[in-house]
Amino acid sequence: MFNGARLIGPSIAGILIGLAGEGTCFLLNGLSFGGILIALAAIKVPHRESRPATRVWQGLREGLIYAFGFAPIRYILLQLAIISMMGMPYAVLMPVFARDILLGGPGTLGLLMACSGTGALVGAIYLAARKSIVGLGKWIVYGSSLFGCAIIAFSLSRVVWLSAALMLVSGFGMIIQIASSNTILQTMVEEDKRGRVMSFFALAIMGTSPLGSLFAGFLGEKIGVVYTLIISGIICIAGALLFAGRLPEIRDKIRPIYRRMGIGGPGKTGTEK
Repeated sequence: MFNGARLIGPSIAGILIGLAGEGTCFLLNGLSFGGILIALAAIKVPHRESRPATRVWQGLREGLIYAFGFAPIRYILLQLAIISMMGMPYAVLMPVFARDILLGGPGTLGLLMACSGTGALVGAIYLAARKSIVGLGKWIVYGSSLFGCAIIAFSLSRVVWLSAALMLVSGFGMIIQIASSNTILQTMVEEDKRGRVMSFFALAIMGTSPLGSLFAGFLGEKIGVVYTLIISGIICIAGALLFAGRLPEIRDKIRPIYRRMGIGGPGKTGTEK
């Protein structure tokens, strides 16, 4: 649903910008959250017995110790933060590429973002079709590397159709990396720590992205958007290589957990092929 919306939304926005301007897009975007509020209000959560309350700072401290004290969780969260901070801000530079590099307009921007959503949708469908968690660790490396290579190649492209194809590849790599990380984390964390670990997961993605956008905007103004995207892609690839070097350690740490859960068969974990 999320990536389907990312596919349709930019296409509609590109048309609306051309017809009515950016302000109308923001207005409709704001009004669309009314549907979200209605959907949330319709959710009925069954009553559960409350547990003894834990102090906020105590719970946060326990979550930090658990998440960053266990190597597999720590490395996955750090890799997510690297990709989100240095790679995801490519989106804030898309209007400049569409207008100044590819010499297009709102329609070009809509096409680029729709292709990114299409690639992400394909990646999500691929992961949903998998029957086992086995191999997802390496897909974090593949997805991160593919994403970094795609945005570097995109920065050098001057042809709209090629840039659109590269956006499709970048979207595929991005969702493969994020969803694989999410799946492994959700599988191996303890039940009473799940909420706190997933809050760190959200922080690694959404909390670092604004900082990356600020950095990308500043660097783009100083050295140009092309070189900014090249640097971002190189850092994403470097992060993937560092994560690949940690895979043996990650595999050793989570093998006992997955054996207890009966995942992957003898000797196999979610980080193996």
